[in-house]
Amino acid sequence: MPDIYSFRARTIDGRDVSIGDWAGQVLLIVNTASKCGFTPQYAGLEALQKRFGPRGFAVLGFPCNQFASQEPGDEAEIANFCSLTYDVDFPMFAKIDVNGSDTHPLWQALKASAPGLMGTQGIKWNFTKFLVDRAGKVVTRFGPRDTPEALVPKIEALL
Repeated sequence: MPDIYSFRARTIDGRDVSIGDWAGQVLLIVNTASKCGFTPQYAGLEALQKRFGPRGFAVLGFPCNQFASQEPGDEAEIANFCSLTYDVDFPMFAKIDVNGSDTHPLWQALKASAPGLMGTQGIKWNFTKFLVDRAGKVVTRFGPRDTPEALVPKIEALL
C-alpha cells in the first residue's frame, strides 16, 4: 500500500497539497458534514487541534455528502459554516467520496489499513476518524459515536 504521505488532496480553498506536508505529525483524519447529528463534534475536533497542535498534531477534515445528503453545500458554504459556527482552524479539504467507485485514494488507503467492525472497509457515517502516528501508519479507526474528547488518551500516547 502507498505511504499515507504520498497522497494529494485539494483544500477547501482549491489548493492541491500533499498529505506529506504533515509528515512527522500525529494526524486525525475525519469525514465531516455540516447538517448531521454529529456535526457538534467540530467543536471537539477544534479543541483537539488547539490543545495538541503545538505538540505536532493536526486534524484534517474531509467533507462528504454521501450520508443522507448531510453536506449539500459547496466548498465556500462549508468553509463559511465551519468558520462562523465552530471557529474551525484545522485544515479542511474539498468535498470527497469516502465510499464507492469515486472514493478518494487517501480514503481507500485509510479504510484498507484500519477496517471497521468485522473487517468491513466501508465508512458507515459522517465523523468516522482515523488516527495516524508520526511515521504515517494508521493506528486505529474510530466510529462517529467516538467523541473527540474520548480520543485524548490515544492521541497523547502517540505524541
